[in-house]
Amino acid sequence: MDLNVFGSSNFKTAALEQRDELTLLRINNTHADALIALQGAQLLEFTQKNKRPLIWLSEQAEFKRGQSVRGGIPVCWPWFGDIQRNPDAVKNMTAGKNLPAHGVVRNQTWILESIAEYSDSTEVTLSYATVASAQPEWPHDATLKLTIGIGKTLRLQLSTVNNSRAAISFTQALHTYFAISDIHAIEINGFDNTRYIDTLDDWREHAQQGAIQFSGETDRVYLDVPPQLELSDRGWQRRIALRTRNATSAIVWNPWIDKAQRLSQFADEAWQRMVCIETANALTDNVTLAPGAEHTLEVEITE
Repeated sequence: MDLNVFGSSNFKTAALEQRDELTLLRINNTHADALIALQGAQLLEFTQKNKRPLIWLSEQAEFKRGQSVRGGIPVCWPWFGDIQRNPDAVKNMTAGKNLPAHGVVRNQTWILESIAEYSDSTEVTLSYATVASAQPEWPHDATLKLTIGIGKTLRLQLSTVNNSRAAISFTQALHTYFAISDIHAIEINGFDNTRYIDTLDDWREHAQQGAIQFSGETDRVYLDVPPQLELSDRGWQRRIALRTRNATSAIVWNPWIDKAQRLSQFADEAWQRMVCIETANALTDNVTLAPGAEHTLEVEITE
């Protein structure tokens, strides 16, 4: 684990802490507090000063090596979800059987490359270089960088550089868990007339009509999504805007009552307090990079 960035610097807004088996980076600046796990480069918490948490972290979250923490913003890469639901171009990049859901980088320790402190924000950059010996399920040469901007807004940029001699194809997602007052008191706007795949309806395609509201388990992959979405929360009287770049799909997920009881690190009633809106390139919206090429997925979240 490379923490040399702390060797010769005296940071005013950043400090390391340990929680059970994981090393975490705490950010506390003028505008917001945040917590980042070096494992998986996973943002766990983001709360603006004098406001309610924007990002949801499970009360039963476990901080163990080798498993993703429930909540926050896990990084799903180089495939999203079940590899068998990915296009052939992505499946053909993999090796072996019984591949884990959501790719191979969520449980790997990333390098903390830099911390930049500005008058109104803190910017953290973490990186991970794929090596066949570390993740034999995806034996290709690529470099990931996740830059997290913490200030008046929350900004994440996930960059992939293809260092291989051949093209690579992948799907990806920033699996964002939002904290909400009550699932019955929210709606998501911006998807009107957008087509989606309903995984709970035998993966059939539908078209969204009006705002998304919730009355049961929801697991949908929206395709060709617009670059701006909005989460409206009547209970907490707030609106959260998501502005994306180079993200052509989005996943909307809530486990509801029955599935919540089967999830790990998840209280039976926690489905009422969270909703996932995931910035993604998923299913047929995969990315193909030529040798030496780079792709950057970006989301900025503003209350």
